[in-house]
Amino acid sequence: MGELLVRYEESGIDERILRAVEEMGFVHMTPIQEKAIPVFLEGRDVIGQAQTGTGKTAAFGIPMLQKIDEEDRSLQGMILCPTRELAMQAAQQLRQFAKYMHNIRVLAVYGGQDINRQIKALKGGVQIIVGTPGRVMDHMRRHTIRLDNLKMVVLDEADEMLNMGFYKDVRGIIDLLKSRESLSMFSATISREVLDIGWLYQHNAAEVDVQPVQESSPKIAQYKLLTTGRDKLADLAQIIISKDYKRVMVFCNTKYNTGMLANQLARLHFNVDCLHGDLSQAERNRIMQRFKAGEINVLVATDVAARGIDVSDVDAVINYDVPEENEREGASYLFYTKDEQKRVDTLLRLTRNTDDCRSVHFDFNHEKLVVEEKQNVDKFNIKCYF
Repeated sequence: MGELLVRYEESGIDERILRAVEEMGFVHMTPIQEKAIPVFLEGRDVIGQAQTGTGKTAAFGIPMLQKIDEEDRSLQGMILCPTRELAMQAAQQLRQFAKYMHNIRVLAVYGGQDINRQIKALKGGVQIIVGTPGRVMDHMRRHTIRLDNLKMVVLDEADEMLNMGFYKDVRGIIDLLKSRESLSMFSATISREVLDIGWLYQHNAAEVDVQPVQESSPKIAQYKLLTTGRDKLADLAQIIISKDYKRVMVFCNTKYNTGMLANQLARLHFNVDCLHGDLSQAERNRIMQRFKAGEINVLVATDVAARGIDVSDVDAVINYDVPEENEREGASYLFYTKDEQKRVDTLLRLTRNTDDCRSVHFDFNHEKLVVEEKQNVDKFNIKCYF
């Protein structure tokens, strides 16, 4: 028996928004909308995980519109998007939801459009802006955006935006929003950067997770290895050698780390190359062709550079630094230090891999990996009563 879908009219949404939504042909809420809208209306921070095309824009756009003070023409809500296309699309959807809320104005601000035209629109009074981080920062530097009354902030497609290199810009923007009351993030995956922003700026965020059924079972054998900075390189080399892996992807967090690690592996006589965001598309294509052809055995890459890569027959994915979610087949190894234990636990919990990721360690001679036995956890603390 399938889940009973909640109708929009049963959700306590403003009647004017309901009227607009019905005209758009929507009757039932999607799972992400059903879970996120009530929490957003309460004023809580939200971290919502759902795939593209599941109605995320309505999940934050509808409650944001409802919480706007229509009599106040000042800026009250901000939505940051990774690209101008997404910003334009989200702004258009919000305008459709607000069709019968005649005092609400929504403006898209993005690069590539005349900034003076945007400044003129801002002077007329705008309650919600939907923009790209670069153009929003430009307006903030020019003081054409007033932040005194900005209460609600949303990062849309947060993983994509932060992995595109906007991490510092997003932090810079949030740091200046002194009147902010809520920060919500909606993302297809929970990446390391998304977690970092959550830890730094969110308070008791409600986690809303909607995943397709087929993604609940892992496609890869997952292992985690507790190591130290000193032992990392030796551990990496020994895993590749002992398992006789022929095609391995190793992920690092920064361009500097990829170059350094590739050089270290080359000195150990591994056939290796590296991939990072500063390479031209032609260089990226050449390296990927060599990797697919088996001319390179170990490819060291940043998460950003490897985004969207589809490489079949990869023997193993090794996360040299604490990673974002991976969906490649084969084996996945996560290297972490004692200081990163909490981050790793949170990452595995949010990506629903806690029970599937097995701890491993090397044997006494540092030659073979030993898979540790799972420990039975007393979740309800029953033993304390005996």
